[in-house]
Amino acid sequence: MSGAVDLAAIQARAEAAARAAEAPAPSVGQYVVDITESTFQPEVLDRSFQLPVLVELSSARAAGSAQLSPLLERLARESGGSWMLAHIDVDANPRIAQALQVSAVPTVFAVINGQLLPGFQGVLPDAELREFVRAVLAAGQEAGLAGGTVPDGDGDVAPAQAVPEEPEDPRLVAAEDALEQGDYALAAQHYQEILDAEPANAQVAMALRQVRLFERVESLDPALAAAADATPDDLQAQLAAADLAFASNDATGAFDRLLALLARSGPEDRETIRERLLEYFELLGSDDPRVAPARRELARVLF
Repeated sequence: MSGAVDLAAIQARAEAAARAAEAPAPSVGQYVVDITESTFQPEVLDRSFQLPVLVELSSARAAGSAQLSPLLERLARESGGSWMLAHIDVDANPRIAQALQVSAVPTVFAVINGQLLPGFQGVLPDAELREFVRAVLAAGQEAGLAGGTVPDGDGDVAPAQAVPEEPEDPRLVAAEDALEQGDYALAAQHYQEILDAEPANAQVAMALRQVRLFERVESLDPALAAAADATPDDLQAQLAAADLAFASNDATGAFDRLLALLARSGPEDRETIRERLLEYFELLGSDDPRVAPARRELARVLF
């Protein structure tokens, strides 16, 4: 398949190492990069002979991606060049996800000396995330990479130094800090304050919808889905089970559950169910192939 990325097909690791040795080191401050099929080889595989690369596969449709990405970016900035974070949007680069056999997002791998190392799926607490990064850095040092150092422009290794950063929006920082601490109510409050001042800020509106989903799911018992199956007409149980399915990246299961509930519900519950479905559609985006059929079914049931 032309253009597809296949780690197993990279036969000449020595050639990759040679390319990495000749390539310039990452620019100071450029330790978070967006990856496409055309840049995967130089910016992930080749670069991994200079420093460890953490590969994050994410999607705007996956609730956990909005939570994990800012945490990883912050750790990458704090590292001052000990490792690089490579973002891959699986919606824009589906063949990379297919080649890496990614079944759910967010998913994180590490790449060291051209070798793909197992990582994790979903979102880790801050302490576990930092421990994972430390383990990757230790593996990089064992492989002969200069962990904790930054190659300078001449190819020599210079001590890592503080990286000048552009000023961050303190409102977004406050929201991200709350997310990092697992305080979804506070994060939602901060995002709502930004949205009140900037009603057209689509990125913040999306973040707020995702945080509200996190907030609902956090208090749910996973066994509730089984209870919902036993009580098919319990509105709250069905909404909770749909949230659990959606947060687990089973959007189709969430749609099917609520559409079936809508078809047998009375007028007092139909608006609540419709609003929850519309929230899911907005979180996924209109380009998600699962949304259009669900929208058509929603219209059919309502009208």
